[in-house]
Amino acid sequence: MKYFVTGGAGFIGSHVAEEYAIRGDEVIVYDNLSRAKLLNYSTSNAMYNWNYLKENFDITLIKGDIRDPKQLEKASEGADVIIHTAAQTAVTTSVIDPRTDFEINAFGTFNILEAARKTGATVIYCSTNKVYGDNVNKIEVVEMKTRYQFGDKNFQNGIPETFSTDHCEHTPYGASKFAADVYVQDYARRNEIDAGVFRMSCIYGTRQFGVEDQGWVAWFTIATLLGKPITIYGDGKQVRDMLYVTDLVAAYDAFIQKKDKLHHGVYNMGGGAEKTMSLIELLGHLEEITGKRSKISYGDWRPSDQKVYISDICKAKEELEWEPKVNPKEGVRKLTEWVNNNENLQL
Repeated sequence: MKYFVTGGAGFIGSHVAEEYAIRGDEVIVYDNLSRAKLLNYSTSNAMYNWNYLKENFDITLIKGDIRDPKQLEKASEGADVIIHTAAQTAVTTSVIDPRTDFEINAFGTFNILEAARKTGATVIYCSTNKVYGDNVNKIEVVEMKTRYQFGDKNFQNGIPETFSTDHCEHTPYGASKFAADVYVQDYARRNEIDAGVFRMSCIYGTRQFGVEDQGWVAWFTIATLLGKPITIYGDGKQVRDMLYVTDLVAAYDAFIQKKDKLHHGVYNMGGGAEKTMSLIELLGHLEEITGKRSKISYGDWRPSDQKVYISDICKAKEELEWEPKVNPKEGVRKLTEWVNNNENLQL
C-alpha cells in the first residue's frame, strides 16, 4: 500500500507515517513546515517530527503546500490512501487571520479531494468537534467540584454524529473545517472517492508540541515540567474526552481496512464518556506525577468554548469494531516521560 500523509511532519501526521512505515508500506510525507509561523513554535520544535521520520524510517519527505493543486497532484500520484492531517489548527489564529485559515482548511481540502478523485485514493479527513459550534453549550450542564457534566440524560454517551451543526455561533476555524467536512462527505456520497471523516476531540500524545492556543494537554504538561505559568480561559472545569494518538491511528486504519464495505462514514472521535478529564483535573494529575504545579491565572472564556464536549463513539465502535485502549492517566504519564526526555526542545 502507498500512503500519502499531508501534514506528516505534524503531531498526528507523524504518528500515522510512523505506523505505516513500521508495517513496511510505502509512505510519502507532504508538509510545508509552516508550523513555526502559524503557532509561534521554535524552529527546532517545528522540525522535530520531520527529522525524526527522516532519521528513523524509510519515508519519502516532500516539502509542499496543499494550496498548490499541481504540486499536490504530482506528489500524491499513485497513492492508495491519502490521510489528510494538514490544517490550520488554532481557533484564535483563525479569528485573527480568517483568510489563511480558510485557504488552508477549506481550499486545501478541496485540492486533496480532486487529487484523490484522479488517483483513486481513499481519503481520511481530520475534522473537528468544533463543527458543532455553540450548539453544544445549549445542552444543560451541571457544575460539580472539579468539572462540568451534561445534565441531559440524552447525552450520557456524549455528542452523536447527528447533533445539529446549524443556527449557532461558529469560529472561523470551525466554519472552515466544517466546509471541508461537508465537501469530503459530498465527494464520497457521489462515489467520487471512499472517505472517512473523523470529527476529533482532544487528541494528545508524544511528539506533540502544545502551545497555549492549541494542544492543551501537551501545553499543560510542558508548562508544568518547565515551571512556566499557565492561563486558564474560563474556570478550568471544562471537560473533554481524551484520545491517545495511537488509538486515533488505529481508528483510521480500521476504516481503511473496511473501506470496501463502508465506502464512507462520519465518526465522532475521542476517548468517549469513559475517558474524560477537566483542565483542573489534569493539573492535579500532573502534580501527582511530577510533584510540580505551575502558577495559574484565569482569563475570560474564549469564543464558542464548550463547557463540556464528549464524543459519542458508539458508531465508531460498532462500524469500525474499534475502541480506545489507553486511559488518560496512562497516556499523560507517557507524554510526561517524553517531555522529560526532550526538555531542550521545549525552551
